[in-house]
Amino acid sequence: MPHFILDCSERIIELKSPQEIIETVYNAAESTGLFAKGDIKVRINPFKYYTVGGTHQDFIHVFGNIMEGRTNEQKANLSKEIVTILKQMFPDVPILSINIRDFEKASYANKTMV
Repeated sequence: MPHFILDCSERIIELKSPQEIIETVYNAAESTGLFAKGDIKVRINPFKYYTVGGTHQDFIHVFGNIMEGRTNEQKANLSKEIVTILKQMFPDVPILSINIRDFEKASYANKTMV
């Protein structure tokens, strides 16, 4: 159920393979114990055209979308785990960030639910 979408500068996937980045984020999310094994989804959107504060610096921003019900402490820990591992993987990338958003159970649907 949880989705982690990485928006990043295109050069990021030249520094490390997309599969390595995906597996690293997957493992960091899984290590928190918040999600069932096999439920985590990770995707990467590399951008060729962008500006970051008027510059063309490399960046990674992770959009984490999870089902509601986790505490603020759990979500903060999840954010820190993912940023920490990305910081280790990309020590020279100046902008690494994440935000976690909750899906509402009442409005969430997938094909197995209809």
